Amino acid sequence: MSFATPAALGVFTMIGLVVFALTGALVAARKGMDPFGFMLLATVTGVGGGALRDMLLGVPVSWIVAPAPLLICVATGAATYAVGRLVPGFVPLLERRHTLLWADAAGLAIFAVTGAERALSVGAHWATAIALGAMTATFGGVVRDVLAGDTPLILHREIYVTAAALGAAVVVALRASGFDPGLAQAAAIAAGFGLRALAIALDWSLPGFPRAPD
Repeated sequence: MSFATPAALGVFTMIGLVVFALTGALVAARKGMDPFGFMLLATVTGVGGGALRDMLLGVPVSWIVAPAPLLICVATGAATYAVGRLVPGFVPLLERRHTLLWADAAGLAIFAVTGAERALSVGAHWATAIALGAMTATFGGVVRDVLAGDTPLILHREIYVTAAALGAAVVVALRASGFDPGLAQAAAIAAGFGLRALAIALDWSLPGFPRAPD
């Protein structure tokens, strides 16, 4: 199966969905939430960005038409809660290994590309496709952080939205240049994940605006 086929792109979308849902569940674990909190944060993280993208594009929200993404997010949240309770050291182990950051980076790269592809598929302008790709990858995390009482990651100086925008821009540019769709998608995911991974590993951040004196 070619990476570029709709079926293959759907597989990668589902991988990104599970990864993002896991990040939501891990935040719920860090906050000591109940099972509903796990399922809620997993769901809003997984489908929040895509839902907003579809509404802005004026197309049916994907998980309302076909609820499989919603069920996957709920199942991921519930499973994380159950495993965390049965294996007490499971969630702390994931936290110590910075699994949340790396899982979020993988989901970010995948969703930026699939979001941009979704926008292109309905005839969106290339600039709109890049913006919606970045939003698909980041908005669910914004809702997750707000519900968890954290400052959204996009408001930190970390290279986050920039990485998502890079991935979306690469797939849009390569598709417009006539590249094989599968190669374009693979290169874009690698670019988005690579930039975010470097930012995590090397502690890169964008320069902040100088604070005004009190």
